[in-house]
Amino acid sequence: MRALVGLLFVTSLVWAQIRSGVVDTMVAGVANLPAQRIQPNDLIAVSVYDEPELTRTVRVGEDGSIRLPMLERPLSAAGLMPAKLEAAIAAALREGEILVNPIVTVTILEYSTSRTVSVIGAVRRPLTFPVVGTVRLLDALTKAEGLSSDAGPELLVSRPGADFSERIVLKDLIDGADPHLNIVLQGGEDVRVPEARKIYVVGNVKKPGAFPVRDGSENTVLKLLAMVEGVTSFAAKQAYIYRAAADGQPRQEIPLELKKILARKAPDVTLNADDILYIPDATGRRLAVTTLEKVALYGSGAAAAVIYAGAR
Repeated sequence: MRALVGLLFVTSLVWAQIRSGVVDTMVAGVANLPAQRIQPNDLIAVSVYDEPELTRTVRVGEDGSIRLPMLERPLSAAGLMPAKLEAAIAAALREGEILVNPIVTVTILEYSTSRTVSVIGAVRRPLTFPVVGTVRLLDALTKAEGLSSDAGPELLVSRPGADFSERIVLKDLIDGADPHLNIVLQGGEDVRVPEARKIYVVGNVKKPGAFPVRDGSENTVLKLLAMVEGVTSFAAKQAYIYRAAADGQPRQEIPLELKKILARKAPDVTLNADDILYIPDATGRRLAVTTLEKVALYGSGAAAAVIYAGAR
C-alpha cells in the first residue's frame, strides 16, 4: 500500500511539473551530453526546482554569456563546467534576493557546430558527433562504423578557417605505417572519404558492373573480365575501350583484339580509372557514345542494364 501511495505521489508530481512547465531532466529524460566546458553558441537547459519562470533552454551568446529572467545582469558561462554554472546561477539568485535556497541543474543539450565533427562519404554510417575528450581520426572512422566497399585510397580533413583540405592515405593511417596521421580532432572538422574511381565493364559479359580502382593494383582487360565472370557466347571478337579525354573532348575509342587477348596471342591491356570496357555482340553493333557516358554517370545499376540490352 505504501509503495502504491508513493507511486501515485511521483506520478502526480511529474504531471504537475509538466503542466507548470517545470520538467526535471532526470524525470523527463532530457538529452544530457557528456559534460565539458561550455562554449559560445552551446544550447543548455537551466532547471530551477519549483520555479517554472526560471526553467528554460538558453543559447549561450557569442560573448559567452547567458541571460535569465529576473536577473539584472547576464551571467558569464563560457569556459565553465555545468556544475560551476549551476553554482553561479544559484549564487546570483541568492544575491538578487530572488530565491533563498535555489536548486539549479544545468545540462548540455547541444554543442555548437564548432565542437562537432562530421564524417561523410564512403563510410558505413555517415554522422555528426560532438567532440568529448580526446578524439582522433581513427576514432571518428570507428564511430562511422568503418569504411564502405566503395572507399577510395585517401580521405580529406577540412578544418575551420583552413583554405585547403589535408589529404591522408587510408592505407598508411589504418595500417599504422605513420602514427602521426592519426591526428587529434578539435571540433569543427569535416572528414570526407571520397568514393574510389571506377572502371566500367558493360556489354556481352555475364555480370556487367563498376569496379573500384585501388592504388598499387594493376587493372587489365583479363583481370576485369575475370571479375565479370567472362564474356557471353554472343561476344564479338573485337572489344572497345572508351577513355575520357582532356579538356572536355569526346571519349577516345580504342579497339581491342579481344579474341587474341583471350587466346594469349596479343598482350593484355591496362585499363585506367574511368575507362569503359565495352564488349559488343557478334553482329558488330556498337552503342552510341552518349549512351556509354551514362555508365560513368549512373554506375553499374540501371545504366549497365540499358547498355547490355542495347548491345544485344
